[in-house]
Amino acid sequence: MIIHDDSTERASGNLSDPALPPLSPAEAAHLVRLSLEAASAVGLTGGYDGRGALTLQLAPLGAGPPGTTPPVGQLEAGLTNLARIVADERPDYWPRLVGEHFERLADLLRRGPAPRPTDPQTQLVQRLAAKESLDPRLADGAPEFVPGLLSLPAMSSTGAITMYLAPELDLGLSWAEAESYGLRNLRALTDSVSYAEYQGTQVAMIGGSSFAASRALVLDTVLRESLHVENPPYGVLVAMPARDLLLVHVIADLSVLPALGMMLNLAGRSYATDPGPLSPRVYLATTDGWHPATRTDEDAGPGLSPRFLALLHKLDQAS
Repeated sequence: MIIHDDSTERASGNLSDPALPPLSPAEAAHLVRLSLEAASAVGLTGGYDGRGALTLQLAPLGAGPPGTTPPVGQLEAGLTNLARIVADERPDYWPRLVGEHFERLADLLRRGPAPRPTDPQTQLVQRLAAKESLDPRLADGAPEFVPGLLSLPAMSSTGAITMYLAPELDLGLSWAEAESYGLRNLRALTDSVSYAEYQGTQVAMIGGSSFAASRALVLDTVLRESLHVENPPYGVLVAMPARDLLLVHVIADLSVLPALGMMLNLAGRSYATDPGPLSPRVYLATTDGWHPATRTDEDAGPGLSPRFLALLHKLDQAS
């Protein structure tokens, strides 16, 4: 299993520092200094690896001032989400935000692994996770929802999300059992819906929780209960750029083309600046599955995917 701090604040800005976007190199250096100081204050000592993470050791509970007692246990504390959180805040707020972050981290570490769910049928919630953000040795057996995004059973507890990459060992459940419980509870969540609009073309922006993007796993429920749409004949465009944002456009006519442009822009910005990045891609979801709306990295150059071009032809004939 893997535990993530469940901070859902959002950040915006321009990409600059290669390791800690969207901060500038100077801002990134300042964040690293604040993080090392805050970590030391709660008994975590170590250094910055230069690639967006601190390598830390946890002093025993009740130890004296940092450096006076040999630390035990080593961990890697990524700063990428923290960089996205502070980027949209005034610099004088950064010490408080960073301090609270490392206080939570130290508390989680000292409490040890989260207890197993006592009632998996009601506590598990299915969650999307970026495959590249997980240890490859742990992620190999997890099912992919779309390329690069895994569908994992998870549990929310005391501000942290615990994701189970080996439900047989962690929960005594098969993948199918854990997924069925997780999807059922995911369907029970509610959405907050707003709209981005350009020249009459609308894109639904679904939020409300750090499981918002994961609601793509139960897209039929989202369409029916949150967007009040049943069985759209041409399908929908969907993007899951970051954990707290799901983008949906219901396809009706050739306005799908500017809608795709809007979604690529919104998804790209969210993926680059929001905590919990998942994927910048936009997908065409139809009755026969999920398909890339644009060419994939393996295709020869950028452009629209063959499936999306076929849809445009169909819409043109219907207009």
